[in-house]
Amino acid sequence: MGKPLLKALAGPTRRRILDELAERNGQSLFEICGRLTTRHGLGLSRQAISRHLAVLQAAGLARTRREGRCKFHDLDTEPLGHTVNRWLTPDGQEKTP
Repeated sequence: MGKPLLKALAGPTRRRILDELAERNGQSLFEICGRLTTRHGLGLSRQAISRHLAVLQAAGLARTRREGRCKFHDLDTEPLGHTVNRWLTPDGQEKTP
């Protein structure tokens, strides 16, 4: 597991963002901010959430796609899958699907 992945998972706000994306992919920054405020009581600015999303993207846990003028954020569990797979194999080598 690399440093960017550990850094991304270390932050409780980033874990909440991942939870929200796991529940519903394709959210805009505005939607993520609203869900974090109403469901978790986090009153962070859009700029702060955007910085958290950048950390998640650097770790490969989130992807951003643009449709017209809007940006949508999606969860990508592949980095976690590689790590879990490595932990669960007896020799520590990753299995290829």
